[in-house]
Amino acid sequence: MKPLERIIETAKQAPRRIVLAEGEDPRIVEAAVRARREGIAEITLVGNRDIIERRLAEAGADLQDFRIEDPQASPLASRLVDAYHELRKAKGVDHAAAVEALRSPLVFAAMMVREGAADGTVGGAVATTADTVRAALQTIGKAPGVGLVSSFFLMMLCQPHHAKKGAFVFADCGLVVDPDAAGLADIARMSAGSYQALAGGAAKVAMLSFSTNGSAAHERVSKVVEATRLAHAADPELVIDGELQFDTAFVEAVSASKAPNSALHGEANVFVFPNLDAANIGYKIAQRIGGADAIGPILQGLAKPANDLSRGCSADDAFHMIAVTVVQASQA
Repeated sequence: MKPLERIIETAKQAPRRIVLAEGEDPRIVEAAVRARREGIAEITLVGNRDIIERRLAEAGADLQDFRIEDPQASPLASRLVDAYHELRKAKGVDHAAAVEALRSPLVFAAMMVREGAADGTVGGAVATTADTVRAALQTIGKAPGVGLVSSFFLMMLCQPHHAKKGAFVFADCGLVVDPDAAGLADIARMSAGSYQALAGGAAKVAMLSFSTNGSAAHERVSKVVEATRLAHAADPELVIDGELQFDTAFVEAVSASKAPNSALHGEANVFVFPNLDAANIGYKIAQRIGGADAIGPILQGLAKPANDLSRGCSADDAFHMIAVTVVQASQA
């Protein structure tokens, strides 16, 4: 079974309530209709009711199969405003500001998740990553014991030309700009858990660098070495190695030559990049030149799932992100 098929089948086993913040967008409506048809989620669409109902009718959907929440007129609004005010008043948010904030579909959707009216949320098809992540961080917040919220892309290598096939995690490609060693260790451990939840196999984590096992001396190399040590100390069962160059982590023959004692043996499936520059460039090269399918950025470390779409996403991308969010919610 291909990785995406596995995620969809897993979602079908435990459907969850997913709220889509950009419910007026035709791509989101198409994804919502497919998610409902395939039985992976109960869907709430946030936005103008008239527009959403028209989009659903054009898609041939039964309006009774969907919940629609218009922030301007929703019976939930008063409850969510009060909850948001209580949550943010220490930051200087008064009641009037809370009313204004809840007019944002992103904030409205995230507050639905926080208050238990939904199990996860997806946005970003229209809004920027910064706005989408900010709404999640300020409302849903971090999970207990989490040092930082980070992100990853699930990279699918399923084409005939791919020498290796399967699902791979690239982190952090979308959020943390320049993590220190402790932050990088957190990203490694969370990414391993995300891989296991979504791909269903044991994580093998490579901490990437321009150096392999001391082949270069630099403070940036030292950061990766220290992050590897911290991650392994926090979870001695974690299969992890670093610092490693990408080819050493991915190609068995190169691993045998450059790092014969590595625990990964060139079979890494989770790749932790040293900073956002490297990670973002790396995933886009894999996607655009290598032909990998990229799902993300998927957020990790939040108290409840909230995920971000690219503004250039397709309806299929949105559907797959709904499925990922369902699986994350079922693991919570």
